[in-house]
Amino acid sequence: MLDWKSLSTLLDLAWAEDIGSGDVTTLATVPSDLKGRGRILAKSPGRIAGLSVVEYVFQTLPRIHAPLSDMNSRLSFTPFVLDGESITANTVIAEVSGYIAPILVGERTALNFLQRLSGVSTLTAQMVEAVSHTSAQIIDTRKTTAGWRSLQKYAVRMGGGQNHRMGLFDGILIKDNHIVAAGGICSAIEKAKTVGSHTLKIEVEVKCLAQIPECLDAGADIILLDNMSNGDMTTAVNMIKGKALTEASGGITLESVVDVAQTGVNLISVGALTHSALPLDISLDLELN
Repeated sequence: MLDWKSLSTLLDLAWAEDIGSGDVTTLATVPSDLKGRGRILAKSPGRIAGLSVVEYVFQTLPRIHAPLSDMNSRLSFTPFVLDGESITANTVIAEVSGYIAPILVGERTALNFLQRLSGVSTLTAQMVEAVSHTSAQIIDTRKTTAGWRSLQKYAVRMGGGQNHRMGLFDGILIKDNHIVAAGGICSAIEKAKTVGSHTLKIEVEVKCLAQIPECLDAGADIILLDNMSNGDMTTAVNMIKGKALTEASGGITLESVVDVAQTGVNLISVGALTHSALPLDISLDLELN
């Protein structure tokens, strides 16, 4: 589910920076009684995410842009596909109809959300498909755009991926600097066990094979293999033998993900899903009544 509270806050920021005191171009050039529809067209193939966000964008216009309040109340949004659905190029994925002025005011903000979320979903779907012949799961990271985390992680799910922890509060991940500060792997894990709930898994990042036995002896639930070669990851999986889940991480791309999956790891975390996915090419084309 989407976090509508955080989306509302984010959208307020989007409106403030785009509309400001009002869309002077639309108010000056578009007749107030002009009606029609905006057809939202995906120009490229991909996986759609964010249609409910687009609808929400147009619903919030009345309280943002007072001159359009009455007009916007009569806008109608109709999706023709579902979030998580794959589409081909030149597919009309939704339509917003009613007065033209509010459609134009909300166009860019709506497309910004839809293009970026669909881009995340599309790249995730490509990754998931690439490793579908293996048992590895594609997961995301915390490398998200500030304020967009819940949205981007939603888009990952729409692409068939899984979410890693949402933030620092819902999962224990002991990284190299934590290990240094705690005085070693065993010490870090022991301390984590004293403060963490029994429902929280303890994950430890390792950078070499020599650290794995210590993680297992101390009771790590997940071992993150950070920037290891495929050969070392294969060795690590054989060393761990199912005593903990294994996660591969570090610069993984669509070109390298299959080889990583074939090492036998359980999870593959990909920061690129949220920090490097290109927006899907989507436009809004007007048709007048």
